[in-house]
Amino acid sequence: MDKKVKVARLSVASNTVLTTGKLIIGFSMGSVSVISEGFHSGMDLIAAIIALISVNKAAKPADTSYQYGYGKYENLASIIEALLIVAAAGLITAEAYPRLFEPAPVHALGLGMLIMAVSACVNLFVSRMLLKAARETDSPALAADGMHLLTDVYTSVGVLIGVIIIKFTGWYIVDPLIGIAVSIFILKAAWELIRDSIKSILDMSLPEEEKKLIMKTLQKYEHKFVEFHELRTRRAGAERHIDLHLVIAHHLSVGQVHEVCDEIESTIKQLFPRCKVLIHAEPCDGSCERCNKDKNRSRCSYN
Repeated sequence: MDKKVKVARLSVASNTVLTTGKLIIGFSMGSVSVISEGFHSGMDLIAAIIALISVNKAAKPADTSYQYGYGKYENLASIIEALLIVAAAGLITAEAYPRLFEPAPVHALGLGMLIMAVSACVNLFVSRMLLKAARETDSPALAADGMHLLTDVYTSVGVLIGVIIIKFTGWYIVDPLIGIAVSIFILKAAWELIRDSIKSILDMSLPEEEKKLIMKTLQKYEHKFVEFHELRTRRAGAERHIDLHLVIAHHLSVGQVHEVCDEIESTIKQLFPRCKVLIHAEPCDGSCERCNKDKNRSRCSYN
């Protein structure tokens, strides 16, 4: 089974259990903060299902309808997941706001502490697996799912602290305050996911550090071509797309030009295993610096 699919399924399973447990215990306690965590986990469950569907879809090879592949399904999934987080924040706030003015008693505090502690531990484990798989496979969908669960860890710890405070002080106002704090925290995570996914959907170029690696690779082969220009980069899901124009000595054969391009493509793909490289070769027109130094040359000095 594909690693991305495996960890995505694990996320679905863990979120199903935690969502059910939090909602049952939250309603039995009458705790808005625990219920809010249940809603949060419910949204995480939907997000995990979307991530699972998207990684399956993105893994499909390019075809006549989608000639550049299905990679952007993962970026689309990330945006949907972020919007679900926004919806969860709205539900939490709507539930918590009235209790700021009329704090309600919270019951079964021991159960609340237990479910929050279990939730934090489980989500910490699963989120680390998701984020590790996301780094290894360059998967935006798994990264988004992992970030969801990581925020769940922080918010679960926050709710746990709130329940402990209520248990020892009887300050029921802490319950809605924690709920609203949870919603603000997850809104920040949602914004970051939306921002990063929109960049990919709008074909923003690769990060500067990655472009520098590409430039360094081209410099390694600069003795084999005259110049390059129109370097363009973008990302679609886990795939990077890189294309450029390469000016090559006009006397080289098609086979020799192809060999140079293949060498460069191969080296770039070693840097970024999941990438597509397209090089458009152009013949030198004799106006380069080396040709201008020796007008009597019959052959370009680049070879």
